[in-house]
Formats: sequence, C-alpha cells, structure tokens
Amino acid sequence: MKKAAKIILYFIILPIILVILLFFIYFNLPVKTPDKDFELGVTFSDRYAESIGLDYQVVLRTILSDLKVRKVRLPVYWDQIEKEKDQYDFSRLDWQLDELASYRAKAILVVGQKVPRWPECHIPEWVGDDKAVRYQELLEFIGIVVERYRGNNTVLYWQVENEPFLPFGICPPADKTLLDLEIATVRSLDGNREIIITDSGELSLWIPAAKRADFFGTTLYRSVVTEKYGGISMDYPIGPNFFKFKKWLIEKFAKQDKIMIVELQAEPWLDGWTTDKTVEEQLGSMNAEKLRENVEFAKKTGFSPIYLWGVEWWYWLKDSKENPDLWEEAKKIFEEHKIN
Repeated sequence: MKKAAKIILYFIILPIILVILLFFIYFNLPVKTPDKDFELGVTFSDRYAESIGLDYQVVLRTILSDLKVRKVRLPVYWDQIEKEKDQYDFSRLDWQLDELASYRAKAILVVGQKVPRWPECHIPEWVGDDKAVRYQELLEFIGIVVERYRGNNTVLYWQVENEPFLPFGICPPADKTLLDLEIATVRSLDGNREIIITDSGELSLWIPAAKRADFFGTTLYRSVVTEKYGGISMDYPIGPNFFKFKKWLIEKFAKQDKIMIVELQAEPWLDGWTTDKTVEEQLGSMNAEKLRENVEFAKKTGFSPIYLWGVEWWYWLKDSKENPDLWEEAKKIFEEHKIN
C-alpha cells in the first residue's frame, strides 16, 4: 500500500501540482499593453437605473453628452416589452436608440430570456412553466425584435443571451438546443450583422460559446464575493495572460479569433444590493483608482472593444451622494481613448 501511495504521489499528484504551479506563474507574468487603439463603451440598463432611483433618460443622455460614450450595450427586456401576450411596447427601447442616434453612437442589442442585470432572466409571468410554450414564445419575441430593428443603423451587433452557459441568476437550466434555435432565428432574419455570444471570463473555457459566435464576448471581473463561503470578498489571483491563454484555446478549438470584453467590472461586487451599503463600503470595493487599474488590466489582454459595467452606479454616486470621483475619472478615461 505504501509503495502504491508513493507511486501515486510521485507520478500523478506531484506532476499535477507542478503543472498548476507553472500555469499560475505564467498567468501572472508581467504583460505590456499592446500598441493599438482600444475602443471603450458601457452597458446601460434603464431598468437598473430606475431601480436605484434615477431617471433613465437623464442618465443615458448624460452618458452620451458628458462622458461622450459612443458604444452602448442595451438589454432588451422581454418582460418589459411584452407584459401581456402579443401586446408589445417598444417605446423605451425606441427612445434609447433614437438618443444614441442623435449622438452618432452605436448599440449592441442583447436579446433572449437572460440579459444583463439581476435577476438575469426576465421572462414574463404569463409565459408560465411549460418549456415548449417558453421556447415558442421566446423565439417569436426575438423574431419580432430583430424584424423591428434590423433596418436601424444604430444597431451594430446582436448579442443572443447573456452568458448562456453560466449557471447564474434566477433562470431555467442552460439549454443548448434553445440557444441554437435563438441564434438561427436571428441569422435567418438579419444576415448583415454579426452575432455576439458571451461567457464568464474566469469560470469557463469559452469554447461552447465561442464556436457559436461571430464575435465572442467575455466578462472580466477581478474582485468578487463568494456566497458559497459566507460572502467573503476575494480577488482572482490571475493576470492578463490567463485571458490570452483562453484566447489561444478558442482559436485552436473553436476557430474564433474575434474577442471583445462585454463586461469589465467598474462597480462594486458586494454581498447584497450595492446601494444599500454605505458609500465607504462601496468605495472600498470599487473606486476611481480601481476603475483605472481595471481598464489598464483589460487593455493588456489585447481585446477590444471594452464595455465597462457600472455606469449607472457612477451617476448615482455623483447625483445622489455628491461623490463625482468615479464619474470624473471615467470621463478622463473615455477622453483618453476617443477614436476620431
């Protein structure tokens, strides 16, 4: 038994530990920022803006006029647009796209049952629990959205679902069959725009998402709260090479070399609702200095464009808490990365 244990230790366990150690060293080697232009944008949720007491129209207009953002990722909320079966209200989304157009900005429209912001899945109550009904109604809804906006020049890309392979949020289980049907629906109705499929930057290998995408989108979060272990905050012990390695994986196994960062952490990740915490707690998790650090970290991956996550919160700090530091730092960052 002792001999067998030694064999396992020397020929299996120790080599595995060595490989892990070598990868850890490689992932954390210093990386230079590539000499290239990086385009920046934001994800904007009218729903989230209102949930923290803001006027979403004022916030979006200020994002465009003051920060001079020209790339915006907009969630298309199924339960907001089709509150009752076959009764559609596109007024809010129409207004947002018109506002972007007035500033010559471009949009990613995120369609599906799972789109940005909690609870992640936004399925109307009237759909019910029948899986076949949900399939049918979702595909019909996506088709109507695509038909409505395929002629709109403000729409740059379609994103189908948000991190569809990541078990996060109050959502049905991941469903490859449904995802493929959604992608096929979008392609059949709009062959002119590329489709983005996204996945977690830290918690997946990207391959299933990347092989379905015209343009793959990753998230990038550096500080998280681990609910599994009592809400402990932790920083991922990885550098930009971690993401470069995963880029190599999808180039090799998914034939995908187009990558953007669709969510770069630029707001706190706290245990519970962010704005219920004290400002000190919030700024301990994310502040102007960390915002700039995260942008510089993201650039070292070489991926572009980079969409920042948390613009509504920056505005809330400025407007409701008289703390404009993050907003002003973001303004400087966008000015530095302006591409004429």
